[in-house]
Amino acid sequence: MVPFRKMHGLGNDFVVLDARAGDLDLTPDRIVGIADRHFGVGCDQFIVMEPGTRGADVFMRIYNPDGSEGGACGNATRCIASLVAGESGADRVVVRTISGDLPVERLPDGLWRADMGAPRLAWQEVPLARETDTLHLPIGLGPVSDPAACSMGNPHATFFVPDIEAVDVASLGPTLERDAIFPDRANIGFAQVMGPEWIRLRMWERGAGMTLACGSGACATLVNAVRRGLAGRRARVSMERGDLVIEWREADGHVLMTGPVATAFTGTLDLGAFGP
Repeated sequence: MVPFRKMHGLGNDFVVLDARAGDLDLTPDRIVGIADRHFGVGCDQFIVMEPGTRGADVFMRIYNPDGSEGGACGNATRCIASLVAGESGADRVVVRTISGDLPVERLPDGLWRADMGAPRLAWQEVPLARETDTLHLPIGLGPVSDPAACSMGNPHATFFVPDIEAVDVASLGPTLERDAIFPDRANIGFAQVMGPEWIRLRMWERGAGMTLACGSGACATLVNAVRRGLAGRRARVSMERGDLVIEWREADGHVLMTGPVATAFTGTLDLGAFGP
């Protein structure tokens, strides 16, 4: 039996397993089975903690519910940092991912601030399938069009809309995620700018579907809003179950994300029950 934690950031939920002491033999079938909301524990992302090396306190490996590996997850980054900090008593933790190192700080009132690094804005960095202005992608579907794109360690496209409640995210998301312009698929955000310091956001995440929150998506949304002249460099990004504060720091171009973490429950898993 293997211990696990069910954690979340604003309802963006994760199954977290600790493999720092040794390999857990997590096959793709087992990851998909555990992530299933009907037959497993259920989660938006499946997170594995691995040993940190050369300046990182922990390595965070991210899997989507379909078994594909993700490059970044802002809400999970805060959750994992809080676990490591709880063990060491440190107020600063470096979480390593396949997309780079993410320093996270403990703040008052149970909040954590993650430095998500600088956004990647060139078409090759998103990536896109062909040379394209990342501020205005020539794609659309139904009532939405003309998104802006960037990478926050994973590809994001943001559609700015006049009424976020009128957007059928579940219908539009699957097709837009797989548009031919995204060779690695993309996370799709639908954003309504309420003012220079407030943005509402709904997300369709690649490999996961609709989620209650998306940390890297909130970061990408602010970056794209600033690039379009729609918002200031610091704003509250409101999602289904709460807010993140996002700042695109002018001094070094890094994006800072501040928000809460929570543990829903803990338990144990028989990995063999979820496939070979």
